[in-house]
Amino acid sequence: MAKLTSELELTCPCCGAIMVVDANLGRIISHHLPERGDKPELNQAQRILADAAARREALFEQSVQAEKTRDDVLSRRFEEALKQANQEPITKPTRDFDLD
Repeated sequence: MAKLTSELELTCPCCGAIMVVDANLGRIISHHLPERGDKPELNQAQRILADAAARREALFEQSVQAEKTRDDVLSRRFEEALKQANQEPITKPTRDFDLD
């Protein structure tokens, strides 16, 4: 395809993608992603899937442990808040009507 004079070829500084923009239309005409250097090989697929499964299992175990100790944590926080409430003096709340 012949390049027109109104077409600009731009390279993204972040990802290195190449975009062709038509200045007259003000639109992107084409977009080409750069080749990734860290593209996984097909023979590594089983290892990648096993690593992902192990990571999911570890996250699940972590959430199970957090859920088991959740009641203890909540009861400790409640006890702390109750102690703090008992130590504070009892005062009459101010109302908007009292401020006039």
